[in-house]
Amino acid sequence: MRVILAAAGGGLPSSMTQECRDAVREAACLIGAPRLLADLPEHGAARRVAATRPQEILDTVRTVSEGTCVVLYSGDTGLYSGARLLVPLLSREHIPCTVLPGVSSVQLFAAAIQRPWQDWLIVSAHGVSCRPVGAVMQGKPVFFLTGTGQGPAELCRELAQAGLGALRVTVGEELGRPGERVTQGTAAEIARQTFSPLSVLLAEPAPATVRRAPGFPDSFFVRGEVPMTKRDVRAAILARLAPNPSDVLWDVGAGTGSVSVELALAAPWGRTYAIECEEKAIDLIRANREKLGAWNLRPVHGKAPQALESLEAPDGVFLGGTKGSMAEIVDLVLARSPRAKICVSAICVETLGRAVDALKAHGIEPEITQVSVCGARAVGSLHMLTAQNPVFLIAGNCDA
Repeated sequence: MRVILAAAGGGLPSSMTQECRDAVREAACLIGAPRLLADLPEHGAARRVAATRPQEILDTVRTVSEGTCVVLYSGDTGLYSGARLLVPLLSREHIPCTVLPGVSSVQLFAAAIQRPWQDWLIVSAHGVSCRPVGAVMQGKPVFFLTGTGQGPAELCRELAQAGLGALRVTVGEELGRPGERVTQGTAAEIARQTFSPLSVLLAEPAPATVRRAPGFPDSFFVRGEVPMTKRDVRAAILARLAPNPSDVLWDVGAGTGSVSVELALAAPWGRTYAIECEEKAIDLIRANREKLGAWNLRPVHGKAPQALESLEAPDGVFLGGTKGSMAEIVDLVLARSPRAKICVSAICVETLGRAVDALKAHGIEPEITQVSVCGARAVGSLHMLTAQNPVFLIAGNCDA
């Protein structure tokens, strides 16, 4: 008995390679999704079994004693295919198999719109959770394999909600089939439409995403009259929170959003929430999000701790302003996420004391650092040092 994992391309025999067509024609048993089996012409007495889960497929393979058992996968067996899960199962059972490649949906789509695809970022939203905002922040066109619950409209709705409603996108439906259709528009336009379950989405890169080490120049930010954490202190905060690319981050008392923006850009596959109670500051946060391309940054207008209760649990939290609610905010953070990294900035010794007490109340020994920065300004032919206010940074859970 032979086992062949064959790529069905777009699903119809016309988009399959000759090698895959030959395998299907000679198969004693065909296994695959009902849609793929229905699209195949009858071939002799081949047994057909509708199955997609790896264990179900393996159980069926065990019942085949003679001839060739062909397992069909849509697209290409090497691109987000279930073949990657079945091969190890067959190997553990000492069942040899052959894997045949095919024409993938990305190839069919690129041909349909007459564009090369070698520089595209390929992301699956088929059966897995996908974060489209982070994907389009990577500086490349993004090709999404869509799925139930995250079709083109749902993905575009998330992009539009992040402020990317004007982003250019293209949808491909029923690729390689008689009903093939290509639709172009903005994310906001596509979010309002309905598409076939057999669809893919191409999104152009998000504009103006800044890529550089933490500690952006202060001049990068729209300032207004709202206080802003300065460059050198900001870099020290980022070093303590050390965001991973997919982290969820909170900036409480976000002000202009300078820390929020840097956190968001450091964790592009995650989400950063900028919590601020002043309306004029929220406007500045939105302006800085757009200017620097921090599209995964979500401004939250409200006062902590109440405004934090509906947010997803954080991996890291910066407290830049607590309005006297230091202990309550720290309590809420650690109740939601006991291992969350916390960094508090304080310019007053009373705030330093409250931050230390709040962390020690949870058995966390704080790391305390004072950051003192002086800049030089020209005075005639000389340069005079001008000191910024010293800032205390109180960190907890940040030593991992």
